[in-house]
Amino acid sequence: MLPPRPTDGIPETRAARVVAIAGNPNAGKTSLFNALTGAARHVGNYPGVTVELKEGRARGARSPFTVVDLPGCYGLTAYSQEERVARDFLLCHHPDVVIDVVDASNLERNLYLTAQFLELKLPVIIALNMVDVAEKRGMRVDHEALARMLGVPVIPTIATRGTGIDHLLETCEQVLDGAFRISPQPIRYGHPVDELVVELAEKLKPVADMEPPLPTEWLAVKLLENDPAAWKRLKEHGNTTLTRGVESAQKTLENHCNRDGASILAERRHGFAAGAARQCVSRQASGQREVTDRIDDVVCHWLAGPALLIGVVAALFFWVFKLSDEWTWIPWPGEWKSPTGVIEACFTGVEWLISPIESPFPMLHSLLHAALVRGVGGVLSFVPLIFFMFLFIAFLEDSGYIARVAFILDRLLRVFGLQGKSMLAMLIAGGIGAGGCAVPAVMATRTLREEKDRIVTMLVAPFMNCGAKLPVYAMLIAAFFPYRRTVMMLLLWGLSWVFALCAAWLLRRTVVRGEQTPFVMELPPYHLPTIRGVLMHTWERTWAYIRKAGTIILAVNIVLWAFMYFPRPVDVHATPEQQLRYSMAGRVGTLMEPVSGLAGFDWRTNVALIGGFAAKEVIIGAMATAYAMIDAPDSGPDETEIATSLSGKLASDPAWNPLRAFALMLFIMLYAPCMSTIAVMRRESGGWRWPIFSLGFSTALAFLVAVTAYQAGLALGLG
Repeated sequence: MLPPRPTDGIPETRAARVVAIAGNPNAGKTSLFNALTGAARHVGNYPGVTVELKEGRARGARSPFTVVDLPGCYGLTAYSQEERVARDFLLCHHPDVVIDVVDASNLERNLYLTAQFLELKLPVIIALNMVDVAEKRGMRVDHEALARMLGVPVIPTIATRGTGIDHLLETCEQVLDGAFRISPQPIRYGHPVDELVVELAEKLKPVADMEPPLPTEWLAVKLLENDPAAWKRLKEHGNTTLTRGVESAQKTLENHCNRDGASILAERRHGFAAGAARQCVSRQASGQREVTDRIDDVVCHWLAGPALLIGVVAALFFWVFKLSDEWTWIPWPGEWKSPTGVIEACFTGVEWLISPIESPFPMLHSLLHAALVRGVGGVLSFVPLIFFMFLFIAFLEDSGYIARVAFILDRLLRVFGLQGKSMLAMLIAGGIGAGGCAVPAVMATRTLREEKDRIVTMLVAPFMNCGAKLPVYAMLIAAFFPYRRTVMMLLLWGLSWVFALCAAWLLRRTVVRGEQTPFVMELPPYHLPTIRGVLMHTWERTWAYIRKAGTIILAVNIVLWAFMYFPRPVDVHATPEQQLRYSMAGRVGTLMEPVSGLAGFDWRTNVALIGGFAAKEVIIGAMATAYAMIDAPDSGPDETEIATSLSGKLASDPAWNPLRAFALMLFIMLYAPCMSTIAVMRRESGGWRWPIFSLGFSTALAFLVAVTAYQAGLALGLG
């Protein structure tokens, strides 16, 4: 369905000067967006658009204009969510310029989308990107000839290096200012398509003039290829005579070519793209294989590939812990021995600053000490860990290795009933190790055309080790497995895949039955990631973690503190632990203890897990808050690190042991997705059925796994 044309909700500056960036996946669209906007970007709120679109101000422009990054897609036929979003934005929000990012090394494939932009008669500027990759492959693209052929500017660029960006920016400004007029050449489809399009376009003017207005020839083409949105527009007009005329034109076309209209139009577009590529590309003979192919012989090998993947993940975990918390080679005193130690020392200083108010204002001191210092401070102490994890993940993403991981694991996924493209969502959720997020992972399921493939992937992707779970794992591992950090993280990574695949297999044979669709994926060439691009991606994700700690987690910690503080016992001499047990949270946690005790969870753990429904990071803050509230009154900021850290408190608590910690990590791995994920899941699935099912299914599975692990450990004498 074509959404209504927006009239409100878009700032005037945005509506007047908008440049949209579009193109195929892996064409360098994101790199170009980053080069144009830098760090000055945010998520745009566009009416009628159902997904988040990145938006930023162009850097270095004489007069500012807005740049919008559209989803990567291969066409505008609206088969996938990305195609619908891109097309609806172009039709309804009328960008002043469309920058079509074209991969110079795959010109023919990319020009298929360009042909559809020309059908819309959009003011297109082609960014002929990755010309360096094309040259390495022995290809030279005559961009001037291509510009003459298409009737649009063609600017050679290397987005990762910033090459051609100034020229592209200058051309955009000329078009926006009216100094340069773009006149796209019309696409010719040959007989009888051209005749039918001209005939229908004249008749369709009343339909095209409806809101939002559409190009008549484009609407005619879409009706000939039986586009559902175009047909809905025609039926809304209510002219039955015109409807019969379109149907007659379809039959004429099909009878002439012995195929349906969609196949005919697709073939003609491919022919146009192939012809343009042949005329504009010259090739040099080379007897050497490309570097990408030689690397892929190892990376994509059926045996060497998985072995290399395990090695990459193990190295990732090793260096993340080494760089974030083990700077032992630097002779700094005390806690100032690592980035994590620096943050912990800062919050120890804050604790010292608020200590004078403990006597006159005990309730305020308890709030600040428990919810802020120990709660938020406990979460922020893992910022270095999160930063280095995201840094390595960003490097692997930008290098092209992540796409190879999807290829390597495709065969495995199919055994368990998942579609090959499901791998992309799993990797985004944290499947490469940790540090992902289930929210964009659920959104990534839009690329799956089969609805049941989308649902299954949506349900199991949250089992991956996202960035929110990583600090909780790190805290428990530091307490009970301090000398096996890499091994434990590698084990948790492997178990997350095992549980996700087994759950997918079960769901495919019970509640979500259906046929699997084939997997087609392009492997981009390897790139050496730019320092700026990697740091930008890392900072975006790290800042999102910090922002969550200062907003959602702080708010939840305050609420949990109130539940842990009120009501107060009548006995003024009650111990801190007695006071906490008397509170509302203590009562709820104690009420759950007979059942949760099967998995080794006590009442404080129960309270923390309830808070984890909001966000998994809250678990650390909630447990830190609980332990802070039962600290001895005379404990002060001069305590040793092992006494002040949550890991140290758990390690010194006789009620805790490695078995209990392992069962808790398994439960956290699998139990209910956070509220943000649930909200996105509702939006993507179109209702509450599957989000509610996910809450129940994942929590039940988590409890079953945790109880089994804990009881088995007790039976083996490990408790």
